[in-house]
Amino acid sequence: MATPPRTSGSAATPNGASGKQDQEELEEDKMKLREIGDQAVWSLSSCKPGFGVNQLRDDSVETYWQSDGTQPHLVNIQFRRKTTVHSVAIYADYKSDESYTPNKISVRVGNNFHDLQEVELLELGQPSGWIRIPLADARGRPVRTFMIQIAALSNHQNGRDTHMRQIKVYAPTQDNVFHHMPNFSTVECNMFSIIR
Repeated sequence: MATPPRTSGSAATPNGASGKQDQEELEEDKMKLREIGDQAVWSLSSCKPGFGVNQLRDDSVETYWQSDGTQPHLVNIQFRRKTTVHSVAIYADYKSDESYTPNKISVRVGNNFHDLQEVELLELGQPSGWIRIPLADARGRPVRTFMIQIAALSNHQNGRDTHMRQIKVYAPTQDNVFHHMPNFSTVECNMFSIIR
């Protein structure tokens, strides 16, 4: 079920903060999360030559993907197996991209193109830096999915094509998946609490 659009001032999209603060928050979260975008197959609805997936994933905020077609502009991220995804992060810069900057983004998840469900709809002010978008199921846990689709529905100043500078996909680390071991009360059980 679709959620109402969030504005860029919300906690999940810290565009009101400086780009440096956003980067620091991402760095803190790296201790608990790992980037898994390299485990997926990426495809785009369209792109200008030389402004495609390679630029979107090259770890440089100086390069970007530029769409070349009608809206919505789509980024499709497909995993080979069902994967737990905590969040996606998009780097956007209104000052550099102006009318190419998306102002409404839909994030959808599913098993394939035919059963995608919108999990987040965001309305961005004038973003400058990383926008973190948590992906959670109805119980607030990270989603398990085969596919993520990020759709730029509209741009600032009614722009036609979109620039996205970077997209990262984060999963919980293994330490977050396995919770604390129970405290064993007998010596016999305690002997087996550590795997050698």
